[in-house]
Amino acid sequence: MELVNLKVASDTASFSGAVKRGLGQNQGLYFPTSIPKLEDIDALLEKPFVERSVEVLTALIGDELGEGTLQEIVEAAFTFPAPVVSVNDKVATLELFHGPTLAFKDFGGRFMAQVLSRISHGEPITILTATSGDTGAAVAHAFHGIPNINVVILFPKGKISQLQEKLFTTLGDNIHTVAIESDFDACQAMVKNAFDDPDVREGLHLNSANSINISRLLAQVCYYFEAVSQLTAEQREELVFSVPSGNFGNLTAGMIAKSMGLPIKRFVAATNLNDTVPRYLKTGEWAPNPTVATMSNAMDVSQPNNWPRIEALIERGYLDKDCLRGECVDEEYTQIAMRQLAQQGYTSEPHAAIAYRAVSHDLSDSEYGVFLGTAHPAKFRETVENVLGSPLSLPQALVDCSSKESQAVPLPADYEALKAHMFSILK
Repeated sequence: MELVNLKVASDTASFSGAVKRGLGQNQGLYFPTSIPKLEDIDALLEKPFVERSVEVLTALIGDELGEGTLQEIVEAAFTFPAPVVSVNDKVATLELFHGPTLAFKDFGGRFMAQVLSRISHGEPITILTATSGDTGAAVAHAFHGIPNINVVILFPKGKISQLQEKLFTTLGDNIHTVAIESDFDACQAMVKNAFDDPDVREGLHLNSANSINISRLLAQVCYYFEAVSQLTAEQREELVFSVPSGNFGNLTAGMIAKSMGLPIKRFVAATNLNDTVPRYLKTGEWAPNPTVATMSNAMDVSQPNNWPRIEALIERGYLDKDCLRGECVDEEYTQIAMRQLAQQGYTSEPHAAIAYRAVSHDLSDSEYGVFLGTAHPAKFRETVENVLGSPLSLPQALVDCSSKESQAVPLPADYEALKAHMFSILK
């Protein structure tokens, strides 16, 4: 697999090289030089999840990792289901929260950890990543205890749910967490600064586990195939995916799946009040506003990192721009959607509710909608209970961490302070 830096065309990399580097020169994203079209999609969809995922990833990556290695990686990473659950006759949800940290990012995080542990050959690595909620837990649990790999996770202090925070700030060992006194965009900017700093990048053998890393992105392609495999032939005919979107890695993965031949008619990019992309799709003007805090905090991103990859898919002719629409859902309608889902017997948290609201008002008579359920409702227990007015029980994973003490270190949104902290704990 050959990848090219979308900002610096001369900067190319193999899959392993791109996984190790994370970001390319000039903070550019790596993108495949070609995306394969799969043959006999119907036969592929008949196969079990792991077997099918190995075929999809082999088509993308090739034999670079060695015979049998990709099979071992997928078997170790994808150990939990991704069921499609019907909500009504027109709409279903793809539940992606059955992994160890109850969020869709378990797929990408665990796949990346398995890949990196094999291609690093024991060399020391520092994973530096920013999280607006679920990435932190997924990455922390995926890498916890892996020899020679340290993880540093930045998150906006006081702007993610307490249970989200507890899932990754209580592990310790090789997992180091930092509460930045600002928003997610500031955390992400500090990560980018670190990758531009040769002292840190080379001195700490820096890598990133954000959705910018190609390994996480490719892992997410697999569950779109899994979703379609569970639908009837009629439902597949005019299929619309609604994706709750913050940093836009999840949507990018779906669009790669469509580029490979998966029968998806179109996508809805569903955002909260941080609506840079919906406005851009309507007006053609890229005009990010300051980030606004919402109840769907994992989507509180006004400058989504993965957007250049989506533009590349369209500009290079893999997809037509008409296959994507954008919808902004405000706080009031997020709550209305949560209540509407509850009335249909389905309990949802705010992110999935936004995707439900966006697609349920957008379908034609002949279309069938699937919205992505990206996190277990209990991860947003307080919000869900306040909106629905009924108690919500905690799954065991959250019970286990809820009483533990956070080990996060508070820091200002100052890159030099972060740099000094990282060298003090990792050198």
